[in-house]
Amino acid sequence: MLEDRDYMRQPAYEHRVSFTIAILIVNVAVFLLEMIGWHTGRAAMEDRYFALSLDGLKSGYVWQLLTFQFMHAGWLHLLCNSLAIYFFGRPVEMAIGGRKFLTLYFVSGIVGGLVQMGFALLFSSFGDAVVGASAGAFGLVAAFAFMNWDEQMTLLLYYFIPVTLRGRTLLWICIGIAVVGMLLRNSNVANAAHLGGILFGVLYTRQIVQGRWHFPQWIHSPRRSAPRELAARRAGRKSVWGSSAIPPAEDLTAAEFVQKEVDPILDKISQSGIQSLTAREREILERARSKMNKR
Repeated sequence: MLEDRDYMRQPAYEHRVSFTIAILIVNVAVFLLEMIGWHTGRAAMEDRYFALSLDGLKSGYVWQLLTFQFMHAGWLHLLCNSLAIYFFGRPVEMAIGGRKFLTLYFVSGIVGGLVQMGFALLFSSFGDAVVGASAGAFGLVAAFAFMNWDEQMTLLLYYFIPVTLRGRTLLWICIGIAVVGMLLRNSNVANAAHLGGILFGVLYTRQIVQGRWHFPQWIHSPRRSAPRELAARRAGRKSVWGSSAIPPAEDLTAAEFVQKEVDPILDKISQSGIQSLTAREREILERARSKMNKR
């Protein structure tokens, strides 16, 4: 039966631990330990062993690529990163699942740290020790923006000015801020790490979450599939892409609807995961759910 399929059931996400909240709790706990270090004179030792630096990596302290993501330079630094992680991390975690969420977050931080250190090798202005969760946070923002490429959303600029924009606009703004920040030397902001986190967030979402591995698809904008979906929705007319439009749901029995419309989507889910579905395919599943509920 259709309602017995895993993806037609209510997700069990709300019954599991939120990794977004867990990351925030750990960040606060580590910051409190940092404050103890500042008051006991151990801050220099903490920075030497746990903040990310070129000298540390040369000394073999590779764990710095992970530990620097939990450290912050002050309350404001922690607050800004925490808000970004909370508002963007929660929807991303719900969309892709906990395991992929953790991979996205921490590897975005690691890649961002490596990009920052790569520039530090070339330019002395990038050579300061780096702390903060912003590279991972920007990876989450980039993933959210990419998954909502054409969706309009209202965000709070600087956390109190409402701004309405599309996902793609948000992504390009983040990239632009990071690039401009890199050109402004001695800004005391790890903009190269931000850029690295953004780029990995996009790549991970595109290649792993959505399962688009072929290079030709990489150069196309995600919104280019919209005309295909729009044309296919026009009842009684042939799609401009050569396939017939979807028959109205009420013209099919439940069994016919499942066979003709739902089964191909099931195959796609089994191959690429539910995150690969288009808005049209999700609508078909909802229509199928409604038909089964009326039985």
